[in-house]
Amino acid sequence: MSYYLVKIVVTTVLIVLISEIAKRSSLIGAILASIPLVSVLAMIWLYVDTRDVGKVSDLASSIFWLVLPSLALFIALPVLLKYGMHFYLSLGISIVLTVGCYWLMVSVLGYYGVRL
Repeated sequence: MSYYLVKIVVTTVLIVLISEIAKRSSLIGAILASIPLVSVLAMIWLYVDTRDVGKVSDLASSIFWLVLPSLALFIALPVLLKYGMHFYLSLGISIVLTVGCYWLMVSVLGYYGVRL
């Protein structure tokens, strides 16, 4: 149980730290947020839990393929906000668009035989 608490605390502290840094400097916050910290932490936790490099490799490959559709959020959100749309509505639309892009990517990859 304490191991799970350590995982939660480390992950949470990183996210809070990035958001606090972003209040002072959007550039430094963006640099830290763009580093795949969550992905790296997930791979570390998976390896520590399983000692299975195959699972880590599969996770890394899946993350690679799903980075592209995740970019939809970072394109749509600022565009919607610049058009004066309310933040939460813009965020919601951007998330729905991103989910649709994930579905499309998984479908296209499946069609070509790529398993995630």
